[in-house]
Formats: sequence, structure tokens, C-alpha cells
Amino acid sequence: MSTQVTDEDTRYEAVRSRDARFDGVFFFAVETTGIYCRPSCPAVTPKRANVRFFATAAAAQGSGFRACRRCRPDAVPGSAEWDVRADVVGRAMRLIADGVVDREGVAGLAARLGYSARQVQRQLTAELGAGPVALARARRAHTARLLVQTTELPITEIAFASGFASVRQFNDTIRAIYASTPSRLRATAPRGGRTRGTGTPGAGIPLRLAHRGPYQAGFVFDRLAHEAVPGIEEVSGPPGARTYRRTLRLPYGTGIVAVGERPGTARTAAGAHPGGWLDARLHLTDPRDLTTAVQRLRRLFDLDADPYAVDERLGADPRLAPLVAARPGLRSPGAADPEELAVRALTGPVEAERLVRRYGKALDAPCGGLTHLFPEPAVLAEAEPGGPLGALTTALADGAVRLDPGADRDAAQDALLALPGVDARTVAEIRARALGDPDAAPPGLDLPDTWRPWRSYAVNHLRAAGEWELR
Repeated sequence: MSTQVTDEDTRYEAVRSRDARFDGVFFFAVETTGIYCRPSCPAVTPKRANVRFFATAAAAQGSGFRACRRCRPDAVPGSAEWDVRADVVGRAMRLIADGVVDREGVAGLAARLGYSARQVQRQLTAELGAGPVALARARRAHTARLLVQTTELPITEIAFASGFASVRQFNDTIRAIYASTPSRLRATAPRGGRTRGTGTPGAGIPLRLAHRGPYQAGFVFDRLAHEAVPGIEEVSGPPGARTYRRTLRLPYGTGIVAVGERPGTARTAAGAHPGGWLDARLHLTDPRDLTTAVQRLRRLFDLDADPYAVDERLGADPRLAPLVAARPGLRSPGAADPEELAVRALTGPVEAERLVRRYGKALDAPCGGLTHLFPEPAVLAEAEPGGPLGALTTALADGAVRLDPGADRDAAQDALLALPGVDARTVAEIRARALGDPDAAPPGLDLPDTWRPWRSYAVNHLRAAGEWELR
């Protein structure tokens, strides 16, 4: 059953049955308690007359509801709707998740979208019940609560790592949303809730990256291992227990991140799949980059996908049905750095390795096989201005081609196709991965409209089955 629901009676049925498939898709609040929850909350089901529904946690918070301490509704995967939608609201939500409001304010968000700040505020509030400031605040609060309860980082450091401008603002927000102080949140954290490691700067920050439903980690790690560019990426360990590590260029500094492969989570007795997480560890030169780094990992590993909606649509097709049955929850990997992905899609891994060796910025402190950052488009455009690579990197550097989370996918595709030497298959790869389009269709494949809006996932099923080859 698809998790895209709008009818409130259907939503209430999901709450009554504690259906984890809807966690993150919507939230419900109970007027008699002043608490908001995820649909799978194990507490006693409230009466229908006392329940209100919200599209976002920020909307529930804005209406005066506090987060449930039992189900922790802020810890769910993000809604897949924002990855699917190409309109202003979808683009805005992707930019807010990437931390644009924290770094550039509402004016910066609006400029990236090509609208006035008032228009963006009006559209988000009308559809989601919360404006960009409230949505960014909810994300900061979630990051802060997660760090408070799962790491030993100092409270003051957590405040700034979460994106708050001051400790006072951080404390006031935690009190408003969780009816608690940060210290009390830490003291009352569930036993066993803290990940291994101290969360100190030297040890890195350990986190769990949640996903909904089944997750075919093997396919994703196979793909990343196949594509890994020495110097900026590496995959180590035996299949089933591999670790993917890479370097990141971030708004305030640099980072080295590691994500571990986990076996699939078992189904429940009722046949549903509760979801799970991937373990990650982040080493950041500036803790303010935490939210952005996490979001880029979520896009790379496609952790906000809705596998139920994808499998329902694709599994109904006779050609794909056996592939979906063999690999339920197959993901469509994205990109940790969209501009880097575009260059790599154009050049291939061998040439990408040469570019890293010759033009990549060396890390101040190399870590194992990770020694460099991928060269920025402006560096490549100046160093090798000729040919398709020069045309692409120049367009990326001067903004003629935008691939950030809020970019218009159709406009980016048109701009890419206008560049000399950039063919349709390369553009389709960039659209699927750098732009995170779940419905990208490479040329040369028969992809019927009945597979929409999940054709990127269909292509990955064909790849996994050996019916479509990677370049």
C-alpha cells in the first residue's frame, strides 16, 4: 500500500494500527495531552475526536504541541515526498534540509528558488502549516536532541553543531519542544540509546541514520565500491559488513565520514518491515557542518525513500515483479556532492582519479587512503578549460548549471544538454543521482509511463538483475 495519504480517516487508521510505514509521512497530535507523535507510537490510541494531523513536525510544534518522549517523532526518516516533488515547496524542503536557512537566512533560500521571501513564506505556510524559519528550527531541534541523547558531546558544542546561533536560543527551543532542559534530556535518555564512542572531536560523532522499510544495503555498497575514486573514497571489509568512507567539502570546513553496511531488518510477525538504520561516524573540522553532512549522506544512501510506494508501483508490472520480490526496498543511490558527481559522470572513474591526484586539495590530516578533496569546478575550469570537461566545470562554476538541492531539475537538464560533449545518458545519470530525481529515464531503455514516478528505481532493479550495465 502506498504511503501517500491525504484522507484523515485513513491516517487515523494508520495511527490505530501503529503502522510504521507512515512514520515521517505525517504526524498526529492529541489535543487533550498537548503531545505530537509518529503514527507508530506505542502509546494508547487516542480518540479520533482528539486527534489533529500535520504534514511536518514544525507545524505541530507551531500549534503548541510538544514532541512525545516515548516515540520520539523527530527521529523518523524524512518524507519521500520532498524528493519526488519538483515544485517550489519540494525544492524549498530540500534546501532547508541542507541547512540553507541556517547559513543564508530566508532571503538566501528565496534567492535560490527565484521567488521573494514573502512568496516562499506564504507557499510553505499554506501547504505545510509552517514557514521556513519554523521548519529549520524543527530540524535544528531534532539534531540537537539526537546529539544530546546519543553522544557525550558537551552541551555547548551541541548547540552550535545543531545550527543554533546561541546557547540561549538552543535552551529555549529545547524547553519549548521537549518540555525539558538539555541536561535532563541526556539524563533521561533510553538505556542503550547511545552509540558506541564518546562523540568527542577526536573520535568523531557517531550517529544512526534511520530509514523506513526494507533496505538493500548490499546493492548500494556494491555500487559505491564499483565507483570509488581513490584518494576521496574507499570501501573496506567483507560483503555484509563493509564500511564506506569518503571526504566531504562542506560549507564551513571539511569532513571525513564513514557509514557501515548492516544486514536487512527482519519482518515482523504481521509481515511488515519496521525499518532500521545505518551506523555512521563523522569527523568534521567545524561542528556547524553536522546537519549538512548528515543530509548529504542521507541523499547518497537514499535513506528518505518510501520503499512501500516504490515496490507497490513497480511490483505490479509483470516485467519487474520478480525483480522487486527478489530485492524489496532497493534504493536509488544519490550523491554526497552533486557537482563532483556531474564531473565523474562525464569523465568516468579513471579520469576522475587523475583529476583528484593532480588538482584535488590535500587534507591537512590524511586518514588512511583518504588524502584529498575532489577538486572544485572553478579549479578544474581554470586548469583544463578545453573540451567537454572545461565546458561543464565552467558552467558549474559560474552558475549556468545548478545542481544544488533546490535546483530546478528540468532547467538543469536543459542547461546540461546545451553543453558540448555532454550526452543524454550522462545527463540522465546526473539527473538521477546529483539531482536526486526518482523518475529519471536514461536513453535506450524501454521505461513505460506505468513505472512513473519511480523509473530511477526501475533502472536500478534492471542493473541489479544484469539487464542494464553501468558505464
